[in-house]
Amino acid sequence: MTSPNPLTEGISDAVGFVGGALTGYWAGKWLGLNIFSAGYDNASIGGILLVGLGGGAGLHLARFWRNKQKAKDKDNDAS
Repeated sequence: MTSPNPLTEGISDAVGFVGGALTGYWAGKWLGLNIFSAGYDNASIGGILLVGLGGGAGLHLARFWRNKQKAKDKDNDAS
């Protein structure tokens, strides 16, 4: 059993989180929600929520991809 590579884990987590957060940001911009508006109005809170959900979803997808790659490597090692 091989130990996970911390560099690969860190980079894939960072790329997934930032990519998801940017996707949430641009989805909010498309819906007219500005996270940088003055004060905390409903549009600002909605935009912040989309960025957070996007970042979490991107991190989840990155970990899903990494686990899928790990399972594929195990299958290749077994054959």
